[in-house]
Formats: sequence, C-alpha cells, structure tokens
Amino acid sequence: MKSEKRRQKEHEENVKKVVNRLKQRDPKKDGLVCTARKPYIAVGMRNVDYKRARHFEVDLSAFRNIIEVDKERMVAKVEPLVNMGQITRYTVPMNLALAVVAELDDLTVGGLINGYGIEGSSHIYGLFSDTVVAMEVVLADGRVVRCTKDNEYSDLFYGIPWSQGTLGLLVSAEIKLIPIKEYMRLTYTPYRGTLKELAQAYADSFAPRDGDPSKVPDFVEGMIYTPTEAVHMSGRYASKEEAKKKGSVINNVGWWFKPWFYQHAQTALKRGEFVEYIPTREYYHRHTRCLYWEGKLILPFGDQWWFRWLLGWMMPPKVYPIWLCPHRLFKLPVKTMVYPEPGFEHHHRQGDTSYAQMFTDIGVYYAPGPVLRGEEFNGAEAVRNLEEWLIQNHSFQPQYAVSELTERNFWRMFDGSHYEQCRQKYGAVGTFMSVYYKSKKGKKTEKEVQDAEAEILEPAYAEEA
Repeated sequence: MKSEKRRQKEHEENVKKVVNRLKQRDPKKDGLVCTARKPYIAVGMRNVDYKRARHFEVDLSAFRNIIEVDKERMVAKVEPLVNMGQITRYTVPMNLALAVVAELDDLTVGGLINGYGIEGSSHIYGLFSDTVVAMEVVLADGRVVRCTKDNEYSDLFYGIPWSQGTLGLLVSAEIKLIPIKEYMRLTYTPYRGTLKELAQAYADSFAPRDGDPSKVPDFVEGMIYTPTEAVHMSGRYASKEEAKKKGSVINNVGWWFKPWFYQHAQTALKRGEFVEYIPTREYYHRHTRCLYWEGKLILPFGDQWWFRWLLGWMMPPKVYPIWLCPHRLFKLPVKTMVYPEPGFEHHHRQGDTSYAQMFTDIGVYYAPGPVLRGEEFNGAEAVRNLEEWLIQNHSFQPQYAVSELTERNFWRMFDGSHYEQCRQKYGAVGTFMSVYYKSKKGKKTEKEVQDAEAEILEPAYAEEA
C-alpha cells in the first residue's frame, strides 16, 4: 500500500541504520557479525547453532519490501526478506514474473541469492542467482556498494552466490523479469522401464535429442515413484483464451482441499498422459501445501480428503524438502564456488551447450526405507558416502541440507579461491563467519571460528589430508 517513492525512502533509511550498526562494532570485544533473524526461523535443514554463540547482531527485519518493478528494464528491485509468495502476488497480475520462481512461498530473495535457488525453468535460466542483474551490499567497513557483472565490484557479484552471507550484507537486489501468461498448460507423461530408461525420458523432456529449440518447454520436472515408474511434467505458458476453450480442463491446484500435487501427478500412471491448464501463480507454488513428499511424513493423515477440507488451509508446516530439477550451470568469467566441469563443452552431452553444462538437482524424498521398517540405519555414514560420490563426480550439495563434510572435503567439493580473495579484499575476514563454519554440522564455538580466521592465509581448500 506504500508508494514506490515511500518504499525507496524507507529503504535508504534502513540501509543507513545497518551502516551505523556495523560502525558500532568493536572487533576486539564483539563477536562476528550475523543477522538478528532467530535460529528457529529457517527454511532449511542446516544447523544454526552459530547464532547461539556470542555474536554481533545486525537487524535486517525491515528489509521486506518490493521497492520497484521496472517494466521497461524488465527488472524487479526487491529487498532480501521479500519471499516468493509476495513477489508472485505482486507481479503475476501484470503478466510478469521472475525468470526463476522458487516453488515454496516462504523462500526469500536473500536466501536464494546467498545460497541455492532453483525451479522448473532453471533448464533455461539457470539458478536463481543467475537471474540477478545487480546487488546492493553493505560491506564489513560500512561501505554500501552496487555490484553488477561488469562494474568495479564484479568480483563481489560473482562471489556472493553460495557464500551464505559471509562476504557482506545483501540489502537489495535487481532481478530479471520475463513476460508470462495467465495459465500453465501442463502435460503429465507417465513412463515405465529401467532407471536408465526413466533417466533418458527425463532428459528428453527438456533437452530434445534433435536439438529443436521449439520443443523445449517453459517448465519441466520429473517424479520417480518406484524404481520402474515415473511421471514427467512439461509446461508451457498459455493465455486465458486458450485455457477456456471448449474441451480444456482447468485445475485450480492451489485450493486447500485439492489433492497434493505429487499425488495428483501420480494418477498419470493409471490414466495415461493427460493435459490440463493451471493458473500460473498456483502452478508456481504447486508444492507449497504438501512440501513435495514430506507433508505426509509430518502429518500421516494430511493427504486425506477430510483433513484437506477442514484444515488444509493450515498447510504446510515450516520445513524445506529436497527436489528433482534440471538446471544450467553457466561458464562465468571467474571460477566461482560451483562451476561447470572443465572441458564439458567437448563432450556434447545431452542438454549441454557451449556456454552452460546441464546439472540435475536430485533429491530422495521421505525417510530412508530402513528407518520406516524399524531397522538400524547409519544416516551419517550414508551422507558421507553420498558426499564423497558427489566430490568424485564433480557435483555439489546445496548448503541448506544436513552435511557431514569436513573442512577439507568442503573445499574439495567447492572451489574457494575466488571466495577467499573476496573475503580478504572486502574485509570479511574477522567480521563475518566463513562459509564452511556457517554450514558445518554441530555447534560453532567462537574460538573455533576465530582460530580458523587466523589461519586464513593458508586456505582450507589447499590443505592435504
């Protein structure tokens, strides 16, 4: 309800408060800087014990406004606590949307940029951070800088993604917008076969083997229900005129009493391929109510019709699942924490181009089978084995997940060279916790972190076992 001018003025005032707060910090007496966001307010599985140790809080809670939607530049300027639900409510009525809209309503711009953000359109646009045009950052010394891919702070622009807020405090971002239509025409296609055959069908759904760009959908995702059964969904934007033609089926999946989306998609295994039209905003947030697979694990009766009708409006509980989705990883001017496999462009794998390698975010939903059967299961060992496989196969684990990575293995998985250069250049060392210690499992003591910072001239990624 505030005018654009008022929102911009409030933003500038709030930035000044952050700068003044940072200047109050005494490095010799105060702990490392982190936001004042409470530990229990987190959309992820990562441990946040670092906030329970002594630290210097900076309150960013006021940064939750959409500052401007520039239809000429096709850019939205937003503050870091703006979430996906808030953005889609504002832009979809204009037939505009972010190029990558992460599915769950509560995911924030700041978390998606500093961490990991993905959607069904990422096979075209890459990760959420790849759609950012500019970032406004408050540095350790209180300077406020605007970084883009081609200005004097371009190194910071490329360093911030995956850094978990350990290079500076993000206070606004300008993000790419795209034109959209009122509906998503969604095709549900069932597949049966071996895992290899299911994987090939999944790849074909977003990267046609004949290379015809007209066959690439706007959105894609796959759900594997058993080792031999899967449903792949491909979506294209459609106008309301097309959606309301005679014979078209419109499905308002956002209503609280509707079947959870993954269960609805599963019906394709019995009924065969089918097509329907979903209002675009409801499609964006199709997994919010059921949290993909995990809603049933939290509330075993939550998928029953009586629960959906009476209490479905309460869904979901505030946790975050892991998802399956293809995404591009672009070749960049610098080697960032995550990067394409060297020489990938010479292998001509399906989905790859000369400028980007296609990755897939693969998650195992629900709980491990042995746990459900009441058998003994060493989860930590399973995670360590998975992480080692990822390292050996040039793959990465998003930092919102529980991890068993040691410091050495963390820097085997991620490249720390550019990140550490940015930390030293912009004074983050001794002010912000390093990304490993912010992500690591278990309690982070102040002494542990300070000792690690003192050894920063011998970066962990260069150490040998």
